[in-house]
Amino acid sequence: MAKRIIPISGAAVFLLLVAGVVLVLTDKDPFYRLHVWSGLGRHSVHDDKIAAAAARHGVDPLLVKAVIWQESRFHPDKLGGHGERGLMQVTEPAARDWMNAERIETFVPEDLLDPKTNIEVGTWYLGRALRHWSTQEDPLPFALGEYNAGRSRVQRWSRGELMSAEELRQAMDIASTRAYIAAVRDRYNYYRDRGDVLGKTE
Repeated sequence: MAKRIIPISGAAVFLLLVAGVVLVLTDKDPFYRLHVWSGLGRHSVHDDKIAAAAARHGVDPLLVKAVIWQESRFHPDKLGGHGERGLMQVTEPAARDWMNAERIETFVPEDLLDPKTNIEVGTWYLGRALRHWSTQEDPLPFALGEYNAGRSRVQRWSRGELMSAEELRQAMDIASTRAYIAAVRDRYNYYRDRGDVLGKTE
């Protein structure tokens, strides 16, 4: 009896491996799929927090998730080279703007390492940027440019005019911001194309 169990188990493992390989190879982004599997749930553990913050601030939760992917690969303890912290790599000045706007009385920079707080602040900032650039035909690259490089730079690039996303891209003199916008948009479209839906809001 025991001798029959071993080959059956081996066949099951083999079939699971084959199924996994097929799933990875047929995915539009197999590298991302492997990253998700190796993350042991890290990529979805904060989905409810993302959905809740996105609903409060009028932002597509899949866009928030795409920003988190680009900023930290879902590592809540990540520290950036210029004081950025946490999942959405929020800076202290951005957090102070949030504090003032939301009338938050108690806050210390270490709070940005708390996933819920970080997602709340980052989503608030992203929503504010989207609203600021809402008169543009496609506000998204302007808002992402602001999130990455600051509003003053995007204002300089746009010269206060209405312009297309391509015109903005050409006006940018920071290659890393151009790459950042493209990467976030690609990940956002990837989530949407898959039909991803985040969990219920808190």
